[in-house]
Amino acid sequence: MKDETNPPLLVIVGQTAVGKTALSLQLAAAFNGEIISADSRLFYRGMNIGTAKPTPAEQAQIPHHLIDMCQPDETLTLGEYQDLAYAAINAVHQRGGLPIVVGGTGQYVRAVTEGWGIPRVPPQLVLREALAQVGGPELARWLAALDPTAAAKIEPRNVRRVIRALEVTLVSGRPISELQRKQPPPYAICQIGLRRERAALYARIDQRIDAMMSDGLLAEVEALRDAGHGRFLPAMSGLGYRQLYAYLDGEMALDEAIERIKFETHRFARQQNTWFRVDDPAITWFDMEEEGVGTAVLSFVNRWLNGERP
Repeated sequence: MKDETNPPLLVIVGQTAVGKTALSLQLAAAFNGEIISADSRLFYRGMNIGTAKPTPAEQAQIPHHLIDMCQPDETLTLGEYQDLAYAAINAVHQRGGLPIVVGGTGQYVRAVTEGWGIPRVPPQLVLREALAQVGGPELARWLAALDPTAAAKIEPRNVRRVIRALEVTLVSGRPISELQRKQPPPYAICQIGLRRERAALYARIDQRIDAMMSDGLLAEVEALRDAGHGRFLPAMSGLGYRQLYAYLDGEMALDEAIERIKFETHRFARQQNTWFRVDDPAITWFDMEEEGVGTAVLSFVNRWLNGERP
């Protein structure tokens, strides 16, 4: 890399099932890369099949980071993820490698690439309960007095967000809008977006879900339930898990649950477009349906690493 002041960070984004894992492995092998997950579903141990987690063989082939960090009944905040991601990126740089952030969770990708300011104020349950007794209009007035910038951005009827803004401001002693200011990280960032035509993507999603079922997704969910991980844990809200819990609880037939997984995954893929837009100038897009796309991406990254900026 010619720019020593800003070490490189490669980012690969795209919808679920578009082909991010396979291409990231190819790029990592070619450029001495290490993969840093930006997929919130991969944090949890024991949730392997339904999250399409890189296999043990793939993880042995290329170093992976921020996978299997916590149990399904534990939580990892966005701020904690951001800290861990930056630490992993810097460690890869120190080893002389290329960090490659890969994922479809737009919030986590943006938090890293844009340097989101994330208030490190944990939930204050007693304070929240006290504020909740005040009433929305009065809370909105308090916030407008303490932090007019935040108040202008938050819909007053969204009481949950108003309370969180007040909570952060009161506990930290600083306006939440000040704490949320972005500070771009000191990296030369190249973002690659992968896309497929909708019908082709849906077909890949359906094929992958069928393969997950054949590979034992139902048994994985049963094992999680037997281990005491309840159906309503946040981790279990992921696609595949909540539908199969509903099947196990007798709320729907297995065929219906599988069709529901496919339908909801199609919808999730559409929602991902709100984070990863083809008109985003920060992302260079490649069509995974085109012949020779892998070679084209390798050539593009090689040029970028040798000083050509996208």
